Amino acid sequence: MKKIVIGSFIVIVFGIGSFFLIKHNGNVLPYKVEKIMRGEIVSSVTATGTVNAVTTVLVGTQVSGTIKTLYVDFNSPVKKNQLIAQIDPATFEAQVEQAKANLFSAKANLDKSEATVIDAKRTMERNRELVSENLIAQSDFDTAETNYETAKASVSAAKAQIAQTEAALKFAETNLQYSKILSPVDGVVISRSVDVGQTVAASFQTPTLFTIAQDLTKMQIDTNVDEADIGKINVGQNVDFTVDAYPEITFKGTVWQIRNAPIIVQNVVTYDVVIKVENPELKLKPGMTANVSIITSFKKDILKIPNAALRFMPSEEEKITIDKKGTGIWIIQKGKPKRIPIVTGISDGNYTEVTSGAVKESQEVIIESLNNKKEQPAPHGPRFF
Repeated sequence: MKKIVIGSFIVIVFGIGSFFLIKHNGNVLPYKVEKIMRGEIVSSVTATGTVNAVTTVLVGTQVSGTIKTLYVDFNSPVKKNQLIAQIDPATFEAQVEQAKANLFSAKANLDKSEATVIDAKRTMERNRELVSENLIAQSDFDTAETNYETAKASVSAAKAQIAQTEAALKFAETNLQYSKILSPVDGVVISRSVDVGQTVAASFQTPTLFTIAQDLTKMQIDTNVDEADIGKINVGQNVDFTVDAYPEITFKGTVWQIRNAPIIVQNVVTYDVVIKVENPELKLKPGMTANVSIITSFKKDILKIPNAALRFMPSEEEKITIDKKGTGIWIIQKGKPKRIPIVTGISDGNYTEVTSGAVKESQEVIIESLNNKKEQPAPHGPRFF
C-alpha cells in the first residue's frame, strides 16, 4: 500500500512539472540570439609560404677536375675566403710549369733576335761604305739592308711571343688558383653536392658544389597572396605566423617587399609577398612551411556583431514589409523579427565591426531561426504491418 502511494505521488509531481515545462516552452521565441559586444577586431590576410635565408650563395667551380679534399660539411660555419674544397691541382701545376718554360723560351728567342739585329746592322753599315766606293754591287747592299729590317721584325715578333706566353702563364696560374674552392661569404653550409673523388666538369655550366646561407639569424618568408587580397597588403604591416615544427609558438615578422611579377598556376594568379623575420635562436630553418597571417587592420573598443547575424533572413511567414537596401541585422521586437540597417567596417571572419546604426552594446541580434528545420515527410513506399 505504501509503495502504491509513493508511486502515485511521483506520477503527480512528474505531470505537474511537465505541464509547466510545456507552458514555459510555449513562450520561448523560436530564434537563436547573441549579444552585440564591445571589443577588438583584427583583420588579416592568410597565406602560406616558405622560410628561406635572406642571402643564399651557390658555390661552384670554374675548372674541371677531381675533388681531392673537402674541408667543410653540412652545417659547417665558414668565413669569407676560407678554403672549403680542393680540386686535384696536379694538372694545373703542370700547365703552369709548361707556361713558364714557354716564357723562358720566348725570352731567349728575343735575345737571339736582338743579337741578329745587331749583326745585320753592322753588315748593312759596312756594305753602305763599300757600295759608296763601288767595291761591291748595289744588290749586296740591298740584301744586307733587307736582312736588317727582317731582323728588326723578328725582334717585334719575339716580344709579341713573350706577351702571349705571359698571358698563357697567367691563365694557367689563375686555373691553379681556381682549383682551391673558397667561400665567398661568411655563413653556414646548408648543402653539399660533391664527395671526395668525384669529378666535376665545368665545360657547359658551372656545377654547384655547396650552398651557403649567409646569415641564418635573419630569414625571409616568400608567400603567395591571392590577387583578390593583394590590394590590402602594404609594406611594413605586421605578420604573425606559425610553422609545423613549433605549433605552440607564434612568430612575428614584417612585410618587406611586394613583388609585381605574377605567379600563375592553373589560372590562379598570386603574388610573392616577402616577409622579413628575425631568427636569433635559429629555430627557423630554410625550407619550413609557414602559415602566415598578415595583419591588414586592427581596431579596439568597437561594437562588433557575429557574422551569422548578417547572414540571417526570416522565413516567408515571418517576414514583414521592410527596406532591403544596404546591410542590416534582425532583432526581436514584440515577439517578431525587426530589421535594423547598419554600416559595417572590418571583419576577422567571425565578427564584423558596426560603424553606424541604431544598435547598442548588449543588444541581442538574431543569428539563427529554430523553426527552419521542418519535419520531413516519410518517403513513399510499401507499408509493413
